[in-house]
Amino acid sequence: MPDPGRYQLNKNVHNITRYQTITADMQHPGNKPRLYVHVDMNAFYAQVEQLCYNLYGMPVVVGGWRKPDGTVKGIVATSSYEARAWGIKTGMSALEAYKLCPHVIFKQVDYEKYRAFSKRIKGVLDTFSPDVEAYSMDEYFLDITWKLDESYEQLVEFAWTMKEAIYEETNLRCSVGISTSKTYSKLASDLEKPDGLTVLTEEEEIKDKIWPLPVDEVWGIGSRRYAKIKGRGITSIGEAIQRGYPLFQKLFGKYFGKMLWETVAGKDRAIVSDDTEYIPERVSYGHTFSTWTDDPWKVAGEFAKATKQVCYRLRGYGKKSDKYFGNVRFQGQEKEGFSFTFRAPGLTNLDGYVLRNCLQKVLPMLFYCKDQGKKFRAIMLGTTELNMTTQAELFFQENPKVQRMYQAMDYLNNRFGLDTIDHGISQFDVKGNTHFKERSM
Repeated sequence: MPDPGRYQLNKNVHNITRYQTITADMQHPGNKPRLYVHVDMNAFYAQVEQLCYNLYGMPVVVGGWRKPDGTVKGIVATSSYEARAWGIKTGMSALEAYKLCPHVIFKQVDYEKYRAFSKRIKGVLDTFSPDVEAYSMDEYFLDITWKLDESYEQLVEFAWTMKEAIYEETNLRCSVGISTSKTYSKLASDLEKPDGLTVLTEEEEIKDKIWPLPVDEVWGIGSRRYAKIKGRGITSIGEAIQRGYPLFQKLFGKYFGKMLWETVAGKDRAIVSDDTEYIPERVSYGHTFSTWTDDPWKVAGEFAKATKQVCYRLRGYGKKSDKYFGNVRFQGQEKEGFSFTFRAPGLTNLDGYVLRNCLQKVLPMLFYCKDQGKKFRAIMLGTTELNMTTQAELFFQENPKVQRMYQAMDYLNNRFGLDTIDHGISQFDVKGNTHFKERSM
């Protein structure tokens, strides 16, 4: 596998988290009691912007911007607690946020800045435990099982020292949860926000604070799984625990059901991992345009950018794929659009093979939709699966000269910036600002 340090594999990845609590290979063997810390940097992006621009006490939305004529555009990625007090929520349009709070301050998402702060926070936490996992840019887990015998007061002092060290290094506040499972430490950190601290190690405290919480607050239980559980009369964590794992096995399968119930019951013994060897099951990239376009060639340019992102990450992971999917969303409140799948000529991670087949499939559909009066607003491109072997194919081989060309491109882009060398067709992309600073013109 290529050296992941060379490849910027988190570049333009908007949600850098993975659910890893209930799989057997991500758990410690046996039932030895363990102790975990979850650190949550409250409203992280907004906190960083308030710090960098001295906007303390101001309602700040990250993910929006104003056009030269004053028109508000974008989607709320996150907001400060001052903005949330006005009813502003993640996922709503920037225009909705502006209507709720006309004096709100919009800042575009600046991932490079947030990653820089995230690395500093990780550096601080590494001094508190040998086992630290950066679950995302603003969430961290620590294994502190070696503190199991310490008193409540000692654990509180440990957590406050950690919070103060983070603040001293970054001037950012966080909430900390300490509990007997990775899942429960995450739930504990949510109980007091912002700038909170919750320690739950005793069974009665856990029953009092955790059991009444809605069961869908447990990671791994989304809306569909929650609907099945709720259909059996269960809404809280405590009710799920009392009903036992056989019901979960009926709903979700013998193996997965029991593992999911154990997560809900706080019986998971998840490993705190630094994730340096993590390879995702799929790779994808999506982009919402700053405004709509009816030009199919501009959308093709966006698919060229998407292909570059997907194939770059495939090469970084040392993996290939021959099965890909894409979708296009139309402009409008209904968020209509179309999806498509295509295959490369064989297992590959080279842009040219993928882009050629992608455009052969999507361009006729784009021109047809344009003739129907449709306008285009967003695209997505991804793999449906990754090939985990290096065995050569019988009927397809990548051109060695093309392979060497992309190796040279990656070397230059890794050293001087990912846009140093680009596809010519990428110049036909949809121009304009977005709520991501690095995509702005």
